[in-house]
Amino acid sequence: MLKKVAFTMYPVIDLDRAKSFYEKNLGLKPSKLSVEGAWVEYDLPGGGCFAITTLAEGVSPSAIAGGSIAFEVDDLDRLVSQLKSNQVKFKLDVFPTPVCKMAVILDSEGNSVILHQLK
Repeated sequence: MLKKVAFTMYPVIDLDRAKSFYEKNLGLKPSKLSVEGAWVEYDLPGGGCFAITTLAEGVSPSAIAGGSIAFEVDDLDRLVSQLKSNQVKFKLDVFPTPVCKMAVILDSEGNSVILHQLK
């Protein structure tokens, strides 16, 4: 029945501020913009799609909401250093697991974003 995850979406309050955060700090490039300017999609190079929107009525950005996104990165330490110099807020600094290392940042709206690097 199910074929794949079509996209992961985060609610945002200020779309321009959120776009700036993801494009400046994580290097995402918009692939689709809604005509009314309330939805932005970022197609990821390895597949998948991340979207931000102001259309999620009744849903507020949150660092403790049920779902979250994890972006695979090539060099977590380098990215973390860059994010800290950009004054990005961290929920969890870099921590190791048996198969990877991760960090959790907060976007401009307060959503948690996991950054993940396999060992």
